[in-house]
Amino acid sequence: MKKTFTIIIALLFGVGVGLAQTRKAVSILGDSYSTFENYLQPDTNAVWYFRIPKNINDVVSVGQTWWYKFISENGYKLCVNNSFSGATICNTGYDKKDYSDRSFITRMNNLGCPDVIFIFGGTNDSWAGAPIGEYKYENWTKEDLYTFRPAMAYMLDHMKYRYPNVEIYFILNCDLKSEINESVKNICNHYSIPCIELTDIDKQSGHPSIKGMQQINEQIKSFTEKAQ
Repeated sequence: MKKTFTIIIALLFGVGVGLAQTRKAVSILGDSYSTFENYLQPDTNAVWYFRIPKNINDVVSVGQTWWYKFISENGYKLCVNNSFSGATICNTGYDKKDYSDRSFITRMNNLGCPDVIFIFGGTNDSWAGAPIGEYKYENWTKEDLYTFRPAMAYMLDHMKYRYPNVEIYFILNCDLKSEINESVKNICNHYSIPCIELTDIDKQSGHPSIKGMQQINEQIKSFTEKAQ
C-alpha cells in the first residue's frame, strides 16, 4: 500500500512538473508603457514606472502592470521584457535626435526564446513627430530606418524570420496620430501580424493608470481568445 501511494505521488509530481514546463513564455518589446523598475532586460533600459512614483500615476507595483497581469492571470511565464522608456520604433526620436541606441529595431533581436511576443510601440514615434516615410517592404537603406513606415516594415519582416513559430502581436495605443494608426494597421496586415487596437484607455500623465493597465490586459485577453 505504501509503495502504491509513493508511486501515485511520484506520478502526480511528474505531471505537475510537466505542466509547469509547458507554460508558454512571453516576451515584450516595448516603450514606457511596459516598463517597471528591476524588471527589464537589460537593466540599463530607461524606466517610467517605479515603486516610488517619479510621475503623477497610481501604478506603484509590478503586479499592476498590463503585462504582469496578463502573464500571471493566463498561466504564462515571463521570458524577457525589453522595454525602454521614450523609445521609438524608427531611429528618429524627440527633437530629431538619433535614437538608434534604443529604438525598437535596435532591440528586437534581444527577446530570448519566447513562445509569444507582444510589440507595444509607435506611441513615441507619434508624440515625437518622427518622419512617416513611404511604405517600403524590401531593400531598406540605413536612411530608411530613420523614418517610421520603413522601420516598422523592417522590424516585422525581420522578426518573422528571427522568431519562427512564435506568436507575434502588435499592440496599438489609442489617441495616436491618424497617419501612425493607418501605417501600423497596413504594415501589420502586409505581414499577417495581428494588431490589437486599444480603445479608451484610462491614463495619468499620458500613461496607463491602474485602471488603464487593467483595461489593456482585458482587451489583449479578449483579442487573443478570439484569435485562437
